[in-house]
Amino acid sequence: MTKRPNILLVFTDQQRADTIAALGNPILRTPVLDRLCREGTAFTRCYTPSPVCVSARCAMISGLPPHQTGSFDNDFMPQGVGSFMERLAAEGYQTHGVGKMHFVPDPRRMWGFESRDLSEEFPDADDFRALLAQRGYGHVEDPHGVRSEMYYIPQPSQLPAELHHTAWTADRSIDFLRRRDRNRPFFLMMGFIKPHPPFESPTPWHKLYRAAEMPPPRRPEGFDNLLCYWNRVQNRYKYRDHGYDELLVRTIRAAYYSCISFIDYHVGRVLEALGEQIDNTLIVFTSDHGELLGDSGSFGKRCMLEGSARIPMIVRWPGRMPAGLRCSTPSTLLDLWPTFLSAAGIRDAQVCEEGVGLTGLAAGTAQGRWVFSQYQHSGYGIYMAASATGKYVYSEPDQREWFFDLTGQEGEGNDRSSDPACANALAEARAALVARLRRDGYTKPLDGEGWRTYPRRQIPDDPDAGLLFQDAPGLQQRINALGQYARPVTVNGPQAISLLLPHYD
Repeated sequence: MTKRPNILLVFTDQQRADTIAALGNPILRTPVLDRLCREGTAFTRCYTPSPVCVSARCAMISGLPPHQTGSFDNDFMPQGVGSFMERLAAEGYQTHGVGKMHFVPDPRRMWGFESRDLSEEFPDADDFRALLAQRGYGHVEDPHGVRSEMYYIPQPSQLPAELHHTAWTADRSIDFLRRRDRNRPFFLMMGFIKPHPPFESPTPWHKLYRAAEMPPPRRPEGFDNLLCYWNRVQNRYKYRDHGYDELLVRTIRAAYYSCISFIDYHVGRVLEALGEQIDNTLIVFTSDHGELLGDSGSFGKRCMLEGSARIPMIVRWPGRMPAGLRCSTPSTLLDLWPTFLSAAGIRDAQVCEEGVGLTGLAAGTAQGRWVFSQYQHSGYGIYMAASATGKYVYSEPDQREWFFDLTGQEGEGNDRSSDPACANALAEARAALVARLRRDGYTKPLDGEGWRTYPRRQIPDDPDAGLLFQDAPGLQQRINALGQYARPVTVNGPQAISLLLPHYD
């Protein structure tokens, strides 16, 4: 019987695809990820099934797209679906999770993990905060950075490097590798909170990159035409729609890069701890979704622009995945279910026909493939279909579609939905997306062979309407305790948008 491989899933949060030096980023320093690219296969056209944290993670671990689970946003993961951790555990794998999992509404649910080192961004208590308290840092209310008005303001960490959550995630992973059951293969998932905002790193990492080194974000001519309703909502509640400051945006990008290099360093520590087991370990590095970082004048995710929807996917598995290969066939997080289960020797590895094993994908067995993504909030959805050459997007609140020819120089900089030369390609993409939803019995957005019409939505003109507070638990109580200095928090204008959004982004 062939020895079953260990499986290591390194999972970051909000990391866009173009953040790896070996894959073309001329500024960012990622020597460990570069090594994985040299020794494994990089899937350069990987898209998230949903450009938001909880929905993407639910799709990944269940192997099912959002319209089949009902998890479209950051609000919940359904109780009735399974996970690849459960399947692996049933087959004898020792399953362990470290760090951010974003299991909503129950952050302590195991979802098939035999054990966990628990840490989320806003829990009542967790293992990471317990360590901070033991080491004399229990007073730090925002150990992952200050949110709300400071959400996109670069900031140094309030913790020393050795106590930062990124370091803790690696420390606990290394501890698991040292104490694990040597008689069983393991599945280990490392859940980093970064580079999700706030963009903060400890000294001296927070000064690794400087604004002057950073190129400005991509703002093609007429970029406002590329934005959907959810771009405008996010720019408002992320405090980023009151004007453009290029030096600030370049500083933001520098801080984001620092978070990634700090992760890269600690991933290297874990690879070293694997020791001689590294070549018997299937290693996957990926993320839940991207971050716009000022591209097209926007920030955050929740849209189908490349910065938001396209993610890194690197797989190292000696003897099974080609070293140094760059695979441009579209891929998705749904591909991890069949990849992991097949590696474990589980024959019924398919839970959804959309997921394809990454070994087969690298071998060229999925030519002409379409991958899909969707996001929905308050009944309004946005949908994407991507092939090797083009990308189609439809947004319900905007009542419009976009089509991008990704083979030319302009790429996503030019919406060609009204170009007669792209009419056939657009129609093919739309038909593939509609057929996929209809096949699964999800007809909410459909009317016949086309899209159902919904009232268009716009954000309020009042520039203060829709601002979102994401303060640490208990902070308002501390403010109230300031006595004569305290006053109620008020925001002018209607709160229609902020009331529609999850409390934490």
